[in-house]
Amino acid sequence: MTEVQTIITEAGETLVVLPKSTYDALVNAADITAADRTRADIEAGRDELVPGDIVDRILDGENPVRVWRQHRKLSAKALAADVGISAAYLSEIETGKKEGSVSVLKTIAERLGVDLDDIV
Repeated sequence: MTEVQTIITEAGETLVVLPKSTYDALVNAADITAADRTRADIEAGRDELVPGDIVDRILDGENPVRVWRQHRKLSAKALAADVGISAAYLSEIETGKKEGSVSVLKTIAERLGVDLDDIV
């Protein structure tokens, strides 16, 4: 049986001290559970693996809307029409000339199949 010790701080907080091997096993189990959940989400289509070149392009400063649009193999004209904006407005968003309204960015994110946080 693993020996566990509890300590009560001056503030009344209870701390638990356990052997490092037990701690490591708990962390490993949590990592495996998280990996299994991610794998299940990918298989169910709720999540996807993002290719390294997409990540690199965004980290290098390219506009995420453009990067995701190109990754999804959409023309600017097609995405703009799907979102209900002009191609010129989408171009201004992709070049950084305009930020885009929250509602437009939400719709763009939906159409690209990404979270809003992925494009702003």
